Amino acid sequence: MSGFKEQVKRDIATVFLNTKEFAEKHTIKFDGMTFEDIDVTLIKVKQSDRVILKDDHMQGVHLVSAEVYFSISDTDGKFPEHGAHFDIDDGEALGKPFFERYRVVTVENAMGMACLKLELYDE
Repeated sequence: MSGFKEQVKRDIATVFLNTKEFAEKHTIKFDGMTFEDIDVTLIKVKQSDRVILKDDHMQGVHLVSAEVYFSISDTDGKFPEHGAHFDIDDGEALGKPFFERYRVVTVENAMGMACLKLELYDE
């Protein structure tokens, strides 16, 4: 492995996914698999009103966009495909973990780090 690739691998763990800086421990689920307590950086980008069409009766529903980053080595080399469901824990409800279910809009493998853009509709 070249010096550059080794440095990128170190930076993923010690900078981008550092739990003292950006990342937090999360449990994620996709493609029927669960990966518990891995280092994940989750950025909820925006919550905006969605375009409402004339015959649309779903008032008060907003589009939530997010970005998520994690090391592909933490998921045994796997990451979800475009259009797949992606669940991430987001607190607890009734003593159990609560998961938000997103749809994967884009996915990229950036030298061993999964970079996903996600969206969900929320009330």
